Amino acid sequence: MKLTHTDEGGKASMVDVTDKSVTSRTAVAVGKVWMHADTLQLIIDNGHKKGDVLAVARIAGIQAAKQTAGLIPLCHPLALTSIKVNFDINMDNQCIDIEAVCKLADKTGVEMEALTAVSVAALTIYDMCKAVDKNMVIEGVKVIEKTGGKSGDWCAQR
Repeated sequence: MKLTHTDEGGKASMVDVTDKSVTSRTAVAVGKVWMHADTLQLIIDNGHKKGDVLAVARIAGIQAAKQTAGLIPLCHPLALTSIKVNFDINMDNQCIDIEAVCKLADKTGVEMEALTAVSVAALTIYDMCKAVDKNMVIEGVKVIEKTGGKSGDWCAQR
């Protein structure tokens, strides 16, 4: 195995995708924010004084996916064709599950964009709710599926 973002001398290097084929590509990432039940209920009731927490987090995740190349040094700037950020409120486990799906037709994958969307959506939930719940935990941010490209389709073992 060889790292793709280093040259022969071990120096950081952006991958040259010039000769790669354009293919339809998708990446799905997930993560979760654990919180106190009262905090979760406040979000459900849209009772937070800062506004609709999930609407703001959704927009933040979408915006973040579009800015990934500016945040992660060796990522290629991509023309994303679809970004979806979804939330599943889990009262039994006192958490919000976050899923981001990013799509495009290009020469490189969109895993980093999906991961960035989930991460920033989770950070936004944390930021908006930290005044009422300092014990929130963000965890489990990972890619669970990707399609397209030379390496083909992949799905995480569950």
